[in-house]
Amino acid sequence: MTGIYAENSEGQFKKAVLEAASYASQIGNGQIVAVCVGQPNAGEADKLAQYGVNKLICIEGISAFDAQVYGKEIANVLINQGVNQVVFANTYEAKSVAPRVSVIMNASMASNVIELPETSNGFKVKRGVFSGKGFAYVTLDKANKVIAITPNSTELKKQATSIQIETIQSSGSAGSTTITSTTKAGGKIPLTEAEIVVSAGRGMKGPENWGMVEELAEILGAATACSKPVSDMGWRPHGEHVGQTGITIKPNLYIAIGISGAIQHLAGVSSSKVIVAINKDPEAPFFKAADYGIVGDAFEVLPKLISAAKAAKN
Repeated sequence: MTGIYAENSEGQFKKAVLEAASYASQIGNGQIVAVCVGQPNAGEADKLAQYGVNKLICIEGISAFDAQVYGKEIANVLINQGVNQVVFANTYEAKSVAPRVSVIMNASMASNVIELPETSNGFKVKRGVFSGKGFAYVTLDKANKVIAITPNSTELKKQATSIQIETIQSSGSAGSTTITSTTKAGGKIPLTEAEIVVSAGRGMKGPENWGMVEELAEILGAATACSKPVSDMGWRPHGEHVGQTGITIKPNLYIAIGISGAIQHLAGVSSSKVIVAINKDPEAPFFKAADYGIVGDAFEVLPKLISAAKAAKN
């Protein structure tokens, strides 16, 4: 049986969870079980059903996120349901929970998986390595398997079914982590979920000029991001920093404004399907990685892009 971890974000299942459900339904041979912590909002379970999930089990009684507690509780439910294949969306939460689940289930595990498995001779998955610069093919040889898929890497395929919802109480597992405070990243669209990202760097000259970046993002329905120097200087929140030491993203379209394209930045965005670079320096490294490049001053190019985007939207 195949299962997924349905990460519950304030009562909602994000796109990455639906991708995990779609992936599970394509590799499963029967019932697909989803496990979440807490109760989702009304109608959220139906989203999972659209992608082949037959059963949703909600674990109640866990007050705050603790990877140790989540791992134990989720693994116990999956084992009791007879699940031998588990699919996670490779989010920050899942990165700390999935390994714990794999240990408890005595499972083979692969993270950063970007394609459906090859099963003609064993169970082989393709995963991104070296910050997206290479690929590795890994065979999972144990009976139990845990797979964490990279957001935006697999196609959503609907396989609508009916879904049964069950609520259970946690076993009261105690963790070793004390939560003192929680700060949530701002922004309307989470970077790891965004299909379009508008990002900017020091070429914007100061935080007071970010209105143009945000306006273009709003028109395009995009998330906003920034380079490391920008977040280090406090122009933008650290939650928007994309790159090797920040958030790794894989949107369909990445627009980089006034970012030179240092290798550390490219490591976090190079898996984008289409990259557009805007820079007044024709020798900027980003142009070598970009699919499209505009050589020009951001303060001249952006207003024209905004006007064109508005016209296209209208």
